[in-house]
Amino acid sequence: MNTLYENQRTMRQKRRAALQRGVVAILDVGTSKIVCMILQFDPSVQINASEGIGAIANHGSFRVIGVAKTRSRGVKLGEITQMEETERAIRTAVQGAQKMANIRVDHVMVCFSGAQPKSYGLAGDVQVETGSVTNADIGRVLASCDTPNFGEDRETIHAMPVNFALDQNPSLSDPRGQIGHLLSVDLHLLTIDARILRNLITCIKRCDLELAGVVSSAYASAISSLVEDEQELGAACIDIGGGSTSVSVFLRKQMIFADSVRIGGDHVTSDLSSGLQIPRNTAERIKTIHGGVIATSMDDREMIDVDGQTGDWDHDRRKFTRSEIIGIIRPRIEEILEEVYHKLQAARFDTLPSQRIVLTGGASQIPGMEGLASRILGQQVRLGRPLRVHGLPQAATGPDYAAPVGLALYAAHPQDECWDFDLPERRMGAMPMKRAMQWVKNNW
Repeated sequence: MNTLYENQRTMRQKRRAALQRGVVAILDVGTSKIVCMILQFDPSVQINASEGIGAIANHGSFRVIGVAKTRSRGVKLGEITQMEETERAIRTAVQGAQKMANIRVDHVMVCFSGAQPKSYGLAGDVQVETGSVTNADIGRVLASCDTPNFGEDRETIHAMPVNFALDQNPSLSDPRGQIGHLLSVDLHLLTIDARILRNLITCIKRCDLELAGVVSSAYASAISSLVEDEQELGAACIDIGGGSTSVSVFLRKQMIFADSVRIGGDHVTSDLSSGLQIPRNTAERIKTIHGGVIATSMDDREMIDVDGQTGDWDHDRRKFTRSEIIGIIRPRIEEILEEVYHKLQAARFDTLPSQRIVLTGGASQIPGMEGLASRILGQQVRLGRPLRVHGLPQAATGPDYAAPVGLALYAAHPQDECWDFDLPERRMGAMPMKRAMQWVKNNW
């Protein structure tokens, strides 16, 4: 934890340097595509950040001046498997965005999925030294949390204070300046596979870029797709990407749980390719144009022509009904949603005051997805698109851009985490941990 704590402080300093220059790159490293966006900041124009502990970090407005997308290579299940292939893909995306923006960037913030995330809920309390809560007290109470010994093969990517309590007041988003004696905190800790993270950092450095921040795509997708009321009252964001599906739960504008399912839209494409005995790129096109998860009587009569690989139309042409295509797609989508359901059950999602579910990501656009998700997950479900960002072209406003847009919003208004405060020496204990949402049960 201490090593990553220092790494995060270093990245924070680099982010500040990039923002002082007024430009930073956003990079979403996914299984199916790699997206680079270049942001230009105007520090003179301030935007009111949401209330709470995160309100102190506000860098002003920004606009997108460059966007580029390329097919991902060397990435499987959201994790780098071939370093050189991924490096070339990242260079292609960054150079394309730089060309559009007509500017060179040195600092980049990255989001990615996969890496087997695990959520932990920690708790700590201290006596307030001066009668009113100060930044030093926040640092001390965060350091008082008993950090689990999750091993050297795990790294902490997020350590967010979720809820503060001061004496008899159990639900404070920002206690600084308030009078009291006993200050308590609930902390959400998100860890990932350290090897996956180090591979990503190495790949970024080999592209001659300075890493200014690493964010879970589960978090980034949620802050761009959930509206304010959903973040406040309780909602889950399900980002169905190419290689994996990210799950995040928000309450009181804080992420309190995150996990992932190692199945995504690329698995649907593979099923179509093997089931229909057609090339993978043809299967992707069929999924995009003719895909669905709910068949009707009309689908039995809708015939779809499919060509083969030899280029001889008369020899290769075959016909499939749309019902056959739906029959291949639906079981895989059901499998994804059932796995998501189990993740939400583990997170005790049903204890939240509101239980809205927002679907986003490229595969969420398959027709009928909203209704099928509502039946399997048993909650109110809507399809989410990322918030509009100034300067973003229309082609980059769909659900498949939820993660990079969320990372852009995070760059402008980063959520304060434990390494944003001056902490005393952290205690590395192995005390029994509270579940990530245990405090919800106590306070609601």
